[in-house]
Amino acid sequence: MLHRVAMLVLDDFATMDVGIPGQFFGIAEDADRRKLYDVRTCTPGGGPVRCAAGYAIVPDHDLSLLEDADTVIVPGVHGGLPFEGSLEPGVAEALRAVAGRKRIVSICTGAFVLAAAGLLDGRAATTHWRNANRFRRLYPDVLLNPEVLFVDDGDILTSAGVAAGTDLALHIIRSDFGTEVANRVARRCVTAPFREGGQAQFIERPLPPAQGASTESTRAWMLSRLAEPLDLNALAAHARMSVRTFTRRFREETGLSPARWLNRQRVEHARRLLETTGLPVDEVARQAGFGTAVSLRQHLHAAVGVSPIAYRQTFRPQAALRSTTSATSSS
Repeated sequence: MLHRVAMLVLDDFATMDVGIPGQFFGIAEDADRRKLYDVRTCTPGGGPVRCAAGYAIVPDHDLSLLEDADTVIVPGVHGGLPFEGSLEPGVAEALRAVAGRKRIVSICTGAFVLAAAGLLDGRAATTHWRNANRFRRLYPDVLLNPEVLFVDDGDILTSAGVAAGTDLALHIIRSDFGTEVANRVARRCVTAPFREGGQAQFIERPLPPAQGASTESTRAWMLSRLAEPLDLNALAAHARMSVRTFTRRFREETGLSPARWLNRQRVEHARRLLETTGLPVDEVARQAGFGTAVSLRQHLHAAVGVSPIAYRQTFRPQAALRSTTSATSSS
């Protein structure tokens, strides 16, 4: 039986958000190419809703569709009542009526809609980082984390801005039907098959004043030497700064300490090697600058919650099988 998805769209909707459910869930198929989701759209009263891009959409259903759904998805909005702490008549009641019985999902500022309906009080959630301050003022009882891509809180899931909605969609498909189905959807949509929810949003940070040296060239130098030991003294010397000045300026420009930034780059490099090569895990660890497979396993697990072999299995099943077989035969 098809998993039924109801998308609730409100006025001033975010255009890309509205396209995600139909695109990602709509093309999910099993190995026999049978569709796995039935995606339908509703609005209050079944009437047209408009967006800032100058067009309206007219759905086939009204709010009664929510009762027939297994999953309810609320795309983002660019303003309106949810940004003032309320909802138009009937919307809050319809959402509260299905809460606890259906899986409820928001994309980007759709979290404002769920919060206005009272569904997020005392629960972990996220939304677009630019709207975090307004969200906290309006909905102080929500445990907001604006730095992550998405939050899976069981029967309620929320995502950050726009593209993070695709990450959440793939996460849901993966949870419902497995990695193979989610990866096929990702390939058809030409997008990354996996970004963990705890990964940071790409938050806009003010640039430091133009005067003085930048750490940009040193960051490029670091990226070209990930396999080498890089201590703070060497980095500061390359940047021709004192350690104190280098550390301060690096944090101003990246939002991270040099050590944390370097660790992130090494994890990302290790992930690319695991995804795109059949290198043994020991060699991946060496090239990424972790030295040993044990160190790589610890850092990768901290970043994405899985081991190198499990991560590779997601992207290169045969390579992962060879790695496992090799490790068994050498033990």
